[in-house]
Amino acid sequence: MREVSCKEIIKVVRELFIKANYVLPCDAEELIRESVNKETNERASIILKRLTENLDAARETDIPICQDTGMAVVFAEVGQDVHIVDGLFEDAINEGVRQAYTDGYLRKSVVNEPIFERKNTGDNTPAILYTRIVAGDKVKLTVAPKGFGSENMSAIKMFTPSAKQEDIINFVCDTVKNAGGNPCPPILVGVGIGGTFDRCAYLAKKALTRPVSERNADPRYADLENRMLEAINKLGIGPQGFGGDTTAFAVNIEYGSTHIAGLPVAVNINCHVMRHGEAEI
Repeated sequence: MREVSCKEIIKVVRELFIKANYVLPCDAEELIRESVNKETNERASIILKRLTENLDAARETDIPICQDTGMAVVFAEVGQDVHIVDGLFEDAINEGVRQAYTDGYLRKSVVNEPIFERKNTGDNTPAILYTRIVAGDKVKLTVAPKGFGSENMSAIKMFTPSAKQEDIINFVCDTVKNAGGNPCPPILVGVGIGGTFDRCAYLAKKALTRPVSERNADPRYADLENRMLEAINKLGIGPQGFGGDTTAFAVNIEYGSTHIAGLPVAVNINCHVMRHGEAEI
């Protein structure tokens, strides 16, 4: 049994959220930079160039890439041979978020309840925490600050097994089409397929943490990702909704087992600021 201190968890969570809000993963940044010269629409190319300048400015001035520094989402894989000491695991996650959003000068956007008071909690907690118990004696933490301009454009549909692949592609495309310029395209599209109503939404969210340069390991789903991306970019929404070839940078699909009578599909949209980070303790 290996002991992992809450103090270490707090430190790692703090560093991950600050870095994720200040610097994009290398493959995500590379996609944005490459798209400048690939875009055939002149106005769209200029907008993409401005996005790269924004990334440079954030790095050079040490400030967040976007003013919406997101709701803190954490995916935790905790080894069954780990013993958490010096406190409670969930408290440590929230303390790491609290320190990140205070020390990193990140916008605090979480309200205590959704309808009546909507009072800001003042420290961007509580985080959305998904925890899995896995083999081993390590703790793997994946963080994703999720802005709500794109989150609000997401959708879910409970298909039946009679649905064809084209029906699913059309649903994903319609979701993106209805979103238009609201999620600050170019976007990353996370698609969850299978599970239950809630599980497919989780899969769509988890898909957004996969590197944009990495296709699904199952070649059938990798092909479906490519077909969805092609169909989305034919919509012509373009960067920031002003038209062009580049509406989405990638489509990431995650799938899971489901009931014989069901085929749930969820679409979770992320803006061009494709923020996430991970670390292992």
